[in-house]
Amino acid sequence: MLLNFDEMTPVPMEHFKGGVGTLQARPYDDGNCKVLQMTLPQGTSIGLHTHEGSSEIVYVLSGTGKALYGGGEERLAPGDCHYCPEGHAHSLVNDGTQTLEFFAVVPQHG
Repeated sequence: MLLNFDEMTPVPMEHFKGGVGTLQARPYDDGNCKVLQMTLPQGTSIGLHTHEGSSEIVYVLSGTGKALYGGGEERLAPGDCHYCPEGHAHSLVNDGTQTLEFFAVVPQHG
């Protein structure tokens, strides 16, 4: 199935998961899996949250930032892939100088 994110209307999400600022998401959700193209402007973040019943794969398209995961910090740049397994917590922060754009895949488990 082809998902054309350029044809989807961006949805603003303010303080997503308790984060800072407003991000833009182009979401697809079939009830079993969410696939999203997301943009975090400079200085915005997705708050720390735990994946219960799901996991998440994040693939960075452009910009830089960091993932807070496992008590540490992982630097993110284009081409990097961050994975948060079920039962673990993470946060994404755009502390770079440009918009952070990424794809996120969130499959539901069980």
